[in-house]
Amino acid sequence: MTQEWWRPDRFAARRSRLDQRGRILDAVRRFFAAHGYVEVDTPALQVSPGLEPHLRAFKTRLHDPRDSRTAERYLHTSPEFAMKKLLVAGVSRIWQLAHVFRDGERSATHHPEFAMLEWYRAGATYHDLMDECATLVGSCQDAAGAEALVWRGGTADARRPWQRLKVADAFEEYCGIDLLATAPDPLAPDVDRLAAAARHLGIAPHPGDDWEALYFRIFLERIEPVLGVGAPTILYDYPLSMAALARRSPTDPRLAERFEVYACGLELANAFGELTDAAEQRRRFAADQAKKHALYGETYPIDEDFLDALEHGLPPCAGIALGFDRLVMLATGAEDIEDVQWAPVR
Repeated sequence: MTQEWWRPDRFAARRSRLDQRGRILDAVRRFFAAHGYVEVDTPALQVSPGLEPHLRAFKTRLHDPRDSRTAERYLHTSPEFAMKKLLVAGVSRIWQLAHVFRDGERSATHHPEFAMLEWYRAGATYHDLMDECATLVGSCQDAAGAEALVWRGGTADARRPWQRLKVADAFEEYCGIDLLATAPDPLAPDVDRLAAAARHLGIAPHPGDDWEALYFRIFLERIEPVLGVGAPTILYDYPLSMAALARRSPTDPRLAERFEVYACGLELANAFGELTDAAEQRRRFAADQAKKHALYGETYPIDEDFLDALEHGLPPCAGIALGFDRLVMLATGAEDIEDVQWAPVR
């Protein structure tokens, strides 16, 4: 998009998609009202922005005139910590359309500030949220007046039955790799084993790559482009090492209760059967920050108030984060995320 996006002739080219965005948001609100959810609004300014190792946050300073206190704060990369505190407080079904902030991200599908749709449900499993997500996305497609979701020539009709595919099965089907065999220790998967298993694909680790980096090189080249073709795909049951906020599977200790949604080869949502154990969550946070420091030479604070809330008692629950701008892109056939935003970050 050009700098002068506000010129009437340029803005007019985007207006129909923005009108569709409004209808999609109306459908979202109807869905959550019908399912007994409460819309919440939590602060973007947080002690911790989120601790995923590869995300970069925006840092600022808070000046409190009441006591002249000055403190570092961050714009959140997700409203997850605050929303889970509301679950602890006793609100059992919550949703939010939040603006979130991620530095160093700008492409056709990434923006430094974008809209994230998140919802959490106490007493639900991640399989329950698979069903809810399919119903919601189908309703949004209808609201946009679209026959199918569209991205770069591919289509996915969200009203058709969604494919459900385990991560390990995807690696076996599309790559001929026994993924779990490369992680005899679920928390410390072996990059050398994965490199050996991927040799026949002609995909090798780069110097310094760990198991996860090689996993994504394989995934992005051989698996992601074929997911969500014809109908969306739910990719689920991730290796335990790839789910810092998800609980371990009670049926297979090598796995975590995590799923992602793909449409037309584009990632749309990420969800967890949520981890509720405060001690385990602290251990995972520490491991993620050690990795972040090793890769990027920086760390972010841990939100001790969040861990206190887990200790007090987060009920069994599931939660999901869905990229709202991407959903609008798919439903309107937009090629660039800025084509479905009212105004870009400049």
